[in-house]
Amino acid sequence: MRILVTGAAGFLGSHLCDALLAEGNEVVGVDNLCTGSMANLAHLKTEPRFAFEKRDISLPFDVGAVGYVFNFASPASPVDYMRLGVETLRVGSVGTMNALDVAKKYGAGFLQASTSECYGDPEVHPQVETYWGNVNPIGPRSVYDEAKRFSEATVMAYHRYYGVKTRMVRIFNTYGPRLQANDGRVISNLMMQALRGESLTVYGDGSQTRSFCYVSDLIEGIVRLAKSDEALPVNIGNPTEWTILECAKEIQALLGSQSSIVFKPLPQDDPKQRRPDISKAKTLLGWEPKVALRKGLEMSVEYFKKQVSSKQ
Repeated sequence: MRILVTGAAGFLGSHLCDALLAEGNEVVGVDNLCTGSMANLAHLKTEPRFAFEKRDISLPFDVGAVGYVFNFASPASPVDYMRLGVETLRVGSVGTMNALDVAKKYGAGFLQASTSECYGDPEVHPQVETYWGNVNPIGPRSVYDEAKRFSEATVMAYHRYYGVKTRMVRIFNTYGPRLQANDGRVISNLMMQALRGESLTVYGDGSQTRSFCYVSDLIEGIVRLAKSDEALPVNIGNPTEWTILECAKEIQALLGSQSSIVFKPLPQDDPKQRRPDISKAKTLLGWEPKVALRKGLEMSVEYFKKQVSSKQ
């Protein structure tokens, strides 16, 4: 099958391209490189079944006939989407429509990369797909949260009104090689600080929780979802819950780091807890994550060490 992946040069997009190529598909990757990096695709330079086009999907586009569209185009870290707020809203709205128009034109399947941020600072724990969320629509994180919530509404509209075969994955915190070293997310922040011998920054008192999924587990779940018949959102993530302070200590222990931990004020609207209920993914897809946090961190260390070396 010929498949379109938007956001192909990003952390998740590039790993998805690898998985689709490994299944024997032809992949067209597009990205405007506002947050993605061609370094993530360098290993595909000589792959004849992979083609890359630099383009902004917020502008109408057509890459020719495709059998499937995976829409992963969007800034995804707080550092990036707060810097590129309007662009994030645009790609989540107009960009999603343009990608859906490609799927509609060619009768292709469509999978939307949505996010656990749709649940906001959740009052239901763990988060189930039927929960509508607790999101501040005008806060600093709203440019991302509401862009993704609008994307979900748009995907369902194209499904209901135009019959597009759509899928939606709500992605929970994911980490691994190719995660941007300076993107402000928990694992990359703490890992880079520990490797540089700097103090580890924990916001608030560190009691807020996250659930960390290794990238290979996430991509496997997404590929399975793409092959399913489920049009409603499906959580994909690791249900093992860690406090941020526990995560910092785990990284210290792994690296034998003597770095101290410093506490800074909690950012506005930072979720106090995050944990997916993956019952639906287990039942529907026969999927659950396999990689524990310590093992995933071990598999990520060399990548982050190279990032530290390259920035010295």
